[in-house]
Amino acid sequence: MSKSVCLVLGAGAGIGGTVGKRFAREGYHAVLCRRSDQEGLDRLVAEIRQGGGRASGYLLNAVEENSIEERVAAVEAEIGPIEVAVYNLGAQIGDRALLETRYKAFETGWRMATFGLFRLATALCPAMAARGGGTLLVTSSTASMRGNAGQHSHAAAMGGRRMLCQSLNAEFGPQGVHVVHIVIDGAVDAPDTLGKLLGPERFQALRDTRGRADGLMQPELIAETYLHLARQHRSTWTHEIDLRSFSDRAWWNH
Repeated sequence: MSKSVCLVLGAGAGIGGTVGKRFAREGYHAVLCRRSDQEGLDRLVAEIRQGGGRASGYLLNAVEENSIEERVAAVEAEIGPIEVAVYNLGAQIGDRALLETRYKAFETGWRMATFGLFRLATALCPAMAARGGGTLLVTSSTASMRGNAGQHSHAAAMGGRRMLCQSLNAEFGPQGVHVVHIVIDGAVDAPDTLGKLLGPERFQALRDTRGRADGLMQPELIAETYLHLARQHRSTWTHEIDLRSFSDRAWWNH
């Protein structure tokens, strides 16, 4: 059994997988979960193991009933108690007008962004509290702070995520569980999220321009903040933080 386990839900090639790798370098057993791409998941696990770290990978569809709850129970029974959990599942479907946003898409966004986090917290936070502590790091977005045209589904889902984090903190913070809402306020150099939204040619052009000028947020550097948050002393906990490139205008200054 591992003493320190970091569970990542949404361990793709961007923030999630990179955070998992960073925690593995610190001695955590990284448990990496993603919805699809078994081959990519296997590569990520192999990379961690080849570097001397410990890792396991599982395909997980967070919308399926009991999928999150069963994975948490299995990890705690077979690998070890989860000390840090990273909820990195997104629900971005791109800009869509209200009448182009189908009910199913809106509901799926809520299930991924808000209900899935609720399920993870229900399965994990009481156990963390009983053990005397733990950390839940929740990746969020500008949409959690500001609703824009075309973002009906995403903004509603992410706004709910933010409020859920505040409620979890109010209940479990005094019990030693550190919940952090992390606002990624800008474009991330992530091929499996932004890259898919833009397409390969536009994404590469963005890398060649804004990326070279430090205008794209780098997952490796974002991961350093996640590690810092997990290490904070409880007398100076951060409960919400926003990250952005130096050249971007902040969400609150638009």
